[in-house]
Amino acid sequence: MMRPRHTPLSPIAACRALGLAGLLCLSGVPGLADPATTTPVVGVGSQYDTAHVYVAAADLEPFVRSFTATFGGKSTAPLVMTITPTPSSTTFQAAVTPAGSISGFGFKTPIPYPFGLERTGYLVTDMDVAVKAARANGAAVVVEPFNDPIGRDAIIQWPGGVMMQLYWHTTAPTSAALATVPENRVYVSPDSADAFIRDFVGFSHGTVVSDVAKAPGTEIGAARVTYRRVRIESIFGKMTVLVTNGQLVYPYGRETTGYEVANLADTLKKAVASGAVVLVTPYTSDGRLAAMVQFPGGYVAEIHATVQ
Repeated sequence: MMRPRHTPLSPIAACRALGLAGLLCLSGVPGLADPATTTPVVGVGSQYDTAHVYVAAADLEPFVRSFTATFGGKSTAPLVMTITPTPSSTTFQAAVTPAGSISGFGFKTPIPYPFGLERTGYLVTDMDVAVKAARANGAAVVVEPFNDPIGRDAIIQWPGGVMMQLYWHTTAPTSAALATVPENRVYVSPDSADAFIRDFVGFSHGTVVSDVAKAPGTEIGAARVTYRRVRIESIFGKMTVLVTNGQLVYPYGRETTGYEVANLADTLKKAVASGAVVLVTPYTSDGRLAAMVQFPGGYVAEIHATVQ
């Protein structure tokens, strides 16, 4: 990947440039905590990671229909249940597609805090071990583990305010590998970026695959500026950390997931035909052709294809 001349590498990028393993290198970088707190691998696989989508109850089925029409796959039937540790009621509907899965919620009651603020659900091998590992790597447990109809859940928060749900099923699910792995798109400030990256990499046993100090602002709707872009891969899948000053134009920052497809033009046609709206027309950057789409109910997603 090309960089401007004389641009200093960030500590993480410098480690990568030396060809060292990410976690081992980070342990010697000033200002970053020693990741020697070795915690177990608790992830299962990216096919079990689901984007959490909260929409009005009336919009849930139209959203799921549009999502599966766009990416393929299938959905479950809507089911009314309680998925919080305190009294509530929601219609739940999941969709599994070759490009990634979603858990859709259409609450019939007010949504108990902090549900609705978590961006994704990560399946773990053992809830208690996973919560301990998250804490050891700098996460706060904002909702302690609780039982749901089919397992256990907890909500954790990383530096920068990034919330995620961990979940475990009483009966282990079985899903085929994805055709393409979606990316969790995380917007954080420069103040919390290094702490978030360090902590999440430690928890996920992931690898920083790129750290670009001056990525083109076109990617966040600001053509005249640059920003820092960090890409991470782990057993939980892909993640892109977008480090910005927070002065973002809509819809950037509202999307939580980027979906990779084989043909962007064909995918956008399917999306529009099923009721979605293209918010940002396709543009090319970093070897990908990308667009931003809003599905029925308001869910915003980045969709991209690799440019050969």
